[in-house]
Amino acid sequence: MGLLIVLAVSAVALAGCGDKSQSQAAAPAPSVTVAQPTKRTVTDWDEFTGRFEPIEEVQVRARVGGFVTSVEFRDGAIVRTGDLLYVIDPRPFEAVALQADGQLSDARARAELARRELDRALVLNQTQAVSDSIVDQRRQTLQAARAAEMQAEGALKAAQLNIEFSHVLAPITGRVSRHLVSTGNLVQGSEGGATLLTSIVSLDPIYIYFDVDEATYLRNSRLWFEGKRPSSRDTPNPVQVTLTGETRPSHEGTMDFLDNRLDVSTATLRSRAVIPNKDLSILPGQFGRVRIIGSAPYEALLVPDTAVATDQSRKIVFVVKDDDTVEAKPVTLGPLDEGLRVIREGLKAEDRVIVDGLQRARVGAKVSPHPAQAAAGGKS
Repeated sequence: MGLLIVLAVSAVALAGCGDKSQSQAAAPAPSVTVAQPTKRTVTDWDEFTGRFEPIEEVQVRARVGGFVTSVEFRDGAIVRTGDLLYVIDPRPFEAVALQADGQLSDARARAELARRELDRALVLNQTQAVSDSIVDQRRQTLQAARAAEMQAEGALKAAQLNIEFSHVLAPITGRVSRHLVSTGNLVQGSEGGATLLTSIVSLDPIYIYFDVDEATYLRNSRLWFEGKRPSSRDTPNPVQVTLTGETRPSHEGTMDFLDNRLDVSTATLRSRAVIPNKDLSILPGQFGRVRIIGSAPYEALLVPDTAVATDQSRKIVFVVKDDDTVEAKPVTLGPLDEGLRVIREGLKAEDRVIVDGLQRARVGAKVSPHPAQAAAGGKS
């Protein structure tokens, strides 16, 4: 009887082990999503931090002294070239101009009289009624009268200019700052330290300055010598700008300037691009991320950035082999391009890359691959 109980217990135990083995053998392979790398023509871009600066900036100062009688602009408004900004009391300059006009009339009359006296002397000299010395004296008198006339004309023009300068006009189109002098205040002209009235900066287009490191400059120069990339010194290479708070470039422009030497303290080259600013949304002083062309167009393989894993100091992607087992491939990464990561080395176009389910993949283990709905998250 005891023997029968032992045999029964053993049979039950063996049956339980068999069920457990069958359950483990029947466990399905984990499901992963795979896609072949996207293949397309891309161009590398270098990225730098830049600051916007106006193309034109003017400090508006008084050119004549006097009391300000009116301020003709709204603080922070857009002004056009020739718009009236300030009026300085013109009456003292009008009085000087009136006086200069009278002096000019007197000088012209004196010159006319001297001309007539010289003409009479020349006629009388033909009959020796007047000596040659008298003729010379009257000729000299005419020259002096004409010189006085020119001086009077200059004085009148200077007085008229002062009247014109009493109306301070906008020299450029742009956004004006606040007024620094209010009505009733006395300002100094250019003769005694001209008073600053306000400032104007142009906005469209606008510059962005940034510093290129020496390594990037040497690489770009090498590409130019090899005919693989045009130089920004003589070609308006394209530029893309991402503003603070943005995730994608929102403005495009062209390269405009490279400095003639590297900064010895930072080993960088000051560079500049021109950015259209039609909506006047960019202000001088803002920061932006600048992307400039860094290579000639080339064919590349790209995968979603989420498909790239890190194994200590190297980057890897997981691929599914023909027998549905997982293999880790070390790769060399390039830049992001339209949301996908460029793979410079390590992948083939026919590889099945795991783009979803990385946490369920184990190297050497079998998986159940399913194709992605679209090709690797981007256009082919």
